[in-house]
This record gives sequence, C-alpha cells and structure tokens, in this order.
Amino acid sequence: MSVLWFVLGAALVALCALEVFEGVVLPRRVARPYRFARLYYRVGWDVWDWLAGLLPPRRREVFLSIFGPLSLLGLFALWAVGMIVGFALMQWATAPKLPDFGAAIYFSGTTFTTLGYGDISPVGPVPRLLAIIEAGSGFGYFALVIGYLPALYQAFSRREVLISMLDVRAGSPPAAGRLLLRAGPERDGTLSRFLQDAERWSAELLESQLSYPVLAFYRSQHGNQSWLAALTCALDTSALLLTVVEGTDRQQARLTFAMSRHALVDLALILRRPPKDLGDDRLPEGRLRALCKALREAGAMVRDDEAAFAKLKELRGLYEPFVAGMARNYHLSVPAIWPEAEGADNWQTSAWMRRAGSLGTLSIDRPPGHFD
Repeated sequence: MSVLWFVLGAALVALCALEVFEGVVLPRRVARPYRFARLYYRVGWDVWDWLAGLLPPRRREVFLSIFGPLSLLGLFALWAVGMIVGFALMQWATAPKLPDFGAAIYFSGTTFTTLGYGDISPVGPVPRLLAIIEAGSGFGYFALVIGYLPALYQAFSRREVLISMLDVRAGSPPAAGRLLLRAGPERDGTLSRFLQDAERWSAELLESQLSYPVLAFYRSQHGNQSWLAALTCALDTSALLLTVVEGTDRQQARLTFAMSRHALVDLALILRRPPKDLGDDRLPEGRLRALCKALREAGAMVRDDEAAFAKLKELRGLYEPFVAGMARNYHLSVPAIWPEAEGADNWQTSAWMRRAGSLGTLSIDRPPGHFD
C-alpha cells in the first residue's frame, strides 16, 4: 500500500509540474488533448456563464469581467494544492512516524511554502530528500507565479492600446464604415498608418493570447469595446478597401486582412471555438449602398457594382463565422459594419460634465472648451 501511495503522489506532483510548465513557462500552444487547465476553464466558464444569466443585464458585464483574473488565481491555488497533496502522499508512504495523513498534509504545506516551523521534521534519507525537493519546488513555483503576472498584464495593456485608439477613429463600438468616413480620402496617409498599426496589433494579439490563453477572458474597460470587436473592425475595413473603396493602399489592406484573419482563425482553433452562423446580416445591401453613397460624398472613390458587392460578401464569409463562434462563447458583441444609429463615443461622455461634441464641430475661432 505504501508503494501505491508513493506512486500516486509522484504522479500527482508530475502532472501539476507539467501543467505549470505548459501554462506558465512554455510560450506556445499545447497540442496535448487532455489538460487539467483546459477542463478547468471549460467547466468554470460554463458555470460562470450560467450564474451571469441569473443577473440583471446591467450587472452581467461586470460579473463576466471578474472571471478572467479570478480564474487565474484559482488555477494557481489548485496547482499548489495538487503539489502539496502529492508530496504529502509521498511523505505518508515513506515516513512511518507521521501520526496521520493530516500531519503529512501539514508538513507538506509548511515545506512547500517554505515556512518550516520545525515542529515536524523528516526522519530518514528519503523523507529528507523529498522535503528538499518540495521546498525547492515551492520556491520555484511562487517565483514563476510572481514573474508571470506582470508579463500577463503587460500583454493585456498592449492589447488595449489599439482598442482605445479605435474609440475616436471608429466609434464605440468600432465600425468600419465610421472609420472610413472619419479618415476621409487617402491624402495624408492616416488610413494606411492605421492599417499598419492594425496588422502589427493583430500579430501581437495572436502571439500574446497563444502564450496567455486566459487573456481571451479579460474584458476591456468599456462594455462596448473588446479585442474581438477591434479585430473584426480591422477585417471589415480591409475587406471594404479591397472591394468597394478605391484610391487606397490595397497592398497594405491585403496584409492587414491576411494577418487579422490568421489571428482570428488560429485563436478559434487554439481556444476550441468552432465557427457559427452569424445570424443577422451585419451589412445589408441597403446599408452597403448608403455607405457607398456617403463615402462618395466624402470624396472617396467607390465601386458600387454587383461584382464588388459579391467579392465583399466572399471576403466576409472568410472570417464572420469565426467571429460569431468567438462572440457567442465569450458573450462579446459583434459591431455592425455601418450602424444606422449613431451613439456617443466613449471619449465624449463623462459623469462630471455634459457630453462633448464631435471633433468635426470644433473650430479654432471658438473659445477653448466650446462644443456644439
């Protein structure tokens, strides 16, 4: 029986150590199908999602935003408990002078956390070796956790930069139609620079959320913004520039579209979120023609023939099902390409003063702080 307890304890420690290595140290996706962390997040998110459905809609977004950070702390705690129990089983199997298994758990916990009260000491070469290994493992584990959190939050902060920039460029939530209209005709290179930024941001998004999959559960500061909405806006903008809008850097639009779709499809694959039917059309033909008209009035060169519309529909079919799958799982809204209703951007609202006007209404001839 002692051999069985020892083998079970060693297997538990090895499994937890492997999970920690794959989740914290290894900077790439893990192809192994059976992982505790994957099961933990799948079951945990389903339960959290069910609890969120019991809350009023105005509190649901805040509740969902707690899951990412809280689940990470819970996972760290479970890994630590698993290793403490595993070492306790090995100590219980090799140290006959321990009065009971509770004493083995206590001794293992004080050793793993390097408290070392000294009221229980290992006797014999094997228990002493196990104590040394456990103390070193605990010290290394807490060092990894302490170093992991700053890197995770740095990746989160970098992800949010473009999302915040889209507020004034494309509205809240971001819409590709607004972005094209606000940027205007391609004269000063503003749109091309945005496409370059979006391409780089998509690549960083892919790499950061492959290394830290929990970031997919981290929500943005505002409920009408998200990493998925920003990625969708970049894809929509690139698709429009490649089909119905002329006079822009089409090569850069191709690069941005390819990188953004690559990020979306790979994340859907790694996070195991299959494509879904989007449902309502995000850009009906009537709205598409109205957008073309508005762009033409703004000075852009537009193709509004059936061939261009068919190509746009084809490009949208390459990414919208993946957007729908991710949005349904994480309860993130998918922005319209050109919404009918125009709400206030996040930068225009404040709890301490009246709503700011559009930047297009500002004039240097008016007093500072004057808004229409």
